[in-house]
Amino acid sequence: MKKLVKKAISSMEKAYAPYSNFNVGAALLDDKGQIHCGVNVENAAFPCGTCAEQSAISKMIFSGGKHIIKIAVAGKGKILCTPCGACRQRIREFGSKETEIIICNEEGVEKIFTIEDLLPQNFGPDNLN
Repeated sequence: MKKLVKKAISSMEKAYAPYSNFNVGAALLDDKGQIHCGVNVENAAFPCGTCAEQSAISKMIFSGGKHIIKIAVAGKGKILCTPCGACRQRIREFGSKETEIIICNEEGVEKIFTIEDLLPQNFGPDNLN
């Protein structure tokens, strides 16, 4: 977990956030033992931005990973930087109800949730089988 947290925190400095000035980094561990990092990328047309979690998930899929074991999300400050609603659903798509979401700030771990905690009564791929 320490390595994952460290990578999420260090990823923040690579974010592109000229409008909000709120850099977010994410690092996920996949089913193959690989770590994939991502950052938020803003756009002047705000709905066109990319979340750090979305970025990391895309890298995982591109690299052949299929399942998120755990994911660390890092943002600055004392207010928890939890995934947005859309990213919660993305994490659920590639994780399970027990997938850990480790919320960090620049100093380290603030809180750990499961996706079930953040997205109760969720709908995922198993609902369609």
